[in-house]
Parts: sequence; structure tokens; C-alpha cells
Amino acid sequence: MRNDRILLLALASAALAGCGGPEPEPSDSQTSAPVPSLPATIVAERGGFIPEGIEYDGASGRLLVGSLTDGTIYQIHPDGRLTPAVTDPDLVSSVGIEFDAARNRLLVANGDFDVWQGASQGKAMLGAYDLATGARLAMVDLQASIPGAPSNASYFANDVVALPDGSAYVTDTFQNVIYRVSADYQASVFHRFEPMEGLGVNGIVYHDAGYLLVAGGAVLFKVPLADPGATSQVTLPEPIEGQDGMVWTSDGRLAIVSNSQSRVVALSSADQWATAQLAGVAPFTGQGTTAAVIGDDVYVVQPHFADQDPPSVVRVSFP
Repeated sequence: MRNDRILLLALASAALAGCGGPEPEPSDSQTSAPVPSLPATIVAERGGFIPEGIEYDGASGRLLVGSLTDGTIYQIHPDGRLTPAVTDPDLVSSVGIEFDAARNRLLVANGDFDVWQGASQGKAMLGAYDLATGARLAMVDLQASIPGAPSNASYFANDVVALPDGSAYVTDTFQNVIYRVSADYQASVFHRFEPMEGLGVNGIVYHDAGYLLVAGGAVLFKVPLADPGATSQVTLPEPIEGQDGMVWTSDGRLAIVSNSQSRVVALSSADQWATAQLAGVAPFTGQGTTAAVIGDDVYVVQPHFADQDPPSVVRVSFP
């Protein structure tokens, strides 16, 4: 790989980077198979596919990862073998992925990784697939829902969360918007964030008190579902640079992967996420993007943006 491309991929990876607190995220709650015994580190059998998103299907015991380069959703086995779970020629770059067990579907934020190299205008779509068969249920054009967008606008669907009512919310890092997709797959712009240097909205989770938490840059936002105009910044104990994927842990903490600081930061809140307190830090080596919760454990995917080495999934520990 040429050095200039390696540099561009490294820069893109930084931006990619979907208690007294909440119950675990509703979309993570599902009838579960016995929690598997997994090694602390799973090394994929090959490199080059660049998994940015990761999700654990508790019903079937499958650990799935996406691919920024070919769009395929793979099951990664404990020994590193890769089995395609979803293949779709319209999946350009599978970024954030989300199980919606209540509707037996997998939701996939469909972007185009080439936008980070200036080689395309990007893409913002949402794919929905049958969990059991991988068959496509829908492919929703999100960017078409932005009114009056200029012809040269750029897009990147990054992360997705499913809600109990069947709707889904998707972040767009280039447009700094949240799209809403209804249960019947109709898209609209739910909220546009005020301009802020280095924002690039990314990870998103749902709180069952009726709001979303959205990461962007070093800032965390609370977005009320009933009134997105009342969006506010969560007061953090410290800036969390390089925020990427977020997930609720089994004990209700919010775990945020920092893709620039090689750590997972756990937060809690005693005031409905007006403010947050530090509830643990789990370091890891190298770069990680998103995380999955498997039982009481948190596993981080390490994509290897800038080389052809095999990606890894690593278990992190909070001291």
C-alpha cells in the first residue's frame, strides 16, 4: 500500500472513531443463548477487510463484524475464521451494525469509505437484513431526505441504533445530522447539529427514558426524542478525544471507545445525563473503533486501517 494512502487511511480512522445511570440499552436486551467462552483476543484469518463495526447476537451466539472495503457482514469465529453472514452488492462500506432482535433483523449503516480519501462524495444509506437468512429487507436512501442539499455534498452513514417502536436512528459524520427511519423504512432528518469545529457525529445509543446519546469529537450530546431542538451537551468529567462507538455495559455504564487514545472510557450519570462521572477506564494496545458486550465482558474491534495485518477483536478490562 502506498504511503500516501496509508496516511489518508490513518487520518480517516481518527474521524471514524456507531451506577447511577441507565438500564442497559433496550436494543441490547434479547433472549440470549448461553454466553460463549471466548479467548481474550481473536485474530481474523486474513486482513484487508477493515471491520469498523461489531455486534454480538445473543440469541444465536454469533459475533459479527462489518467491512469498510467490501461491505460484507462477517461472522468471526473464536478461531478467527470468517463466514459471510450478509452479502449485498449495494453494501459499499458496512460501518455501524445493530441487532434488532425484536424484529429479527440486522441494521447496517451503509457508507462509502472512499469519501475519506476524496475519491467519492460518500453515501448515507441504511440496510436492513433478516437475522436468520441474511436476506435484504430494505435499503433506505438517507441522504435523499436532506432538503436542498448541494450537488457536491458529502455523506457518511456511520452508526445506527434501533428503538423499541421499530424506528432506527443513523448518524452522518459529514453532514452532522441524525436521520430517523420509521418502522416502515421511511427516512427523514431528525436533527442537525450546530456547526462545531471537529464535530463529526459518530456513535449513538438509546436511553429508555426517551433520548439518544450521540458522540462527536470530544463532545457527548443528549438528544430528546420528543424535542430534538432541546439537544444539550453532557458535562463530561474530562474531554474524551476520538470518540467512536458506544455501548451500554451489562451493569448500565456507558462505554465509549476512543480510537485515538487506545482506551474504553466508562461513564455513569446520576441526573439523566445532564452530567456524567468517570466510572472506569480500560486501556488496550493499538487502535479500536467500536465495542460489543458479551455477558459481562466488553470486546473491542481493532480494524487495522493502515496496513494489511489481520484485524483483531480484543477483550478489555476495567481495573
